[in-house]
Amino acid sequence: MKKTLFIVILVFLFSKNSFCQITKKPLTIGETITLKSQILSEERTLNIYLPEGYQENDSISYPVIYLLDGSINEDFIHVIGLVQFFNLQLQMPKTIVVGIANVDRKHDFTFPTTIPDLKKDFPTTGGSEKFIAFIEKEIQPFINSNYKVSDKKYLLGQSLGGLLATEILFKKPELFTHYIITSPSLWWDDQSLLDKANTYLSKIQKTVYVFLAVGEEHKIMIRDAKNLASELKKYPKTIQSDFHFFPKENHATILHNSLYHAFLLEFPYKESK
Repeated sequence: MKKTLFIVILVFLFSKNSFCQITKKPLTIGETITLKSQILSEERTLNIYLPEGYQENDSISYPVIYLLDGSINEDFIHVIGLVQFFNLQLQMPKTIVVGIANVDRKHDFTFPTTIPDLKKDFPTTGGSEKFIAFIEKEIQPFINSNYKVSDKKYLLGQSLGGLLATEILFKKPELFTHYIITSPSLWWDDQSLLDKANTYLSKIQKTVYVFLAVGEEHKIMIRDAKNLASELKKYPKTIQSDFHFFPKENHATILHNSLYHAFLLEFPYKESK
């Protein structure tokens, strides 16, 4: 009898007609925007994380992180998780994250090359000039006009995204105040961009910060990252930089840990009194 009663109670508790009602609603962490780019002649998606308590009519201005490889199924979710954690547990202010979703990253993140093997293996490459113009003339003005932003602007890029971030640092350094560059593919076009580092870096006038990281990856990638770090250190008046080698990380695992380290340098843990 007791066993039968127990079964009846379980059926009652877990039945659809029980008094335990379930309510579902969307989990919202921001907005997805579709821009019709005149420069790229196509529609592009921005995934925008808005921090808790963000209000369009308040007086707060927010730093902005611009994330390359910012699609939902790429780096957007885990990066905004780090941002939320550092705001909650450390000294990071509430920050907007703009994830720039990819269409063809090999096209957008690389400049043209004349090397036959690269042209054969990567037939769509060579569109970075237009993509940089898209960031400068369409994305940033849209964000500045529609969100309450401060002058603090970060650019995050890894691998080919790190190559593009380096190209922007060299050619359009004023677009961002902070550059977080992880495992940049400076091998592209036989290191032609890296070979011009001195020419570009010597012209920077407004101070920028660069965090550069590489893991236990291909020896050429490690060598190039170290060479870039050395070039950055030649200009301490205009470039503040940190370089970190992560021997326990590879190309697939380094991004999250390097970003955590970069944030920790800027927003260190402080004991509450």
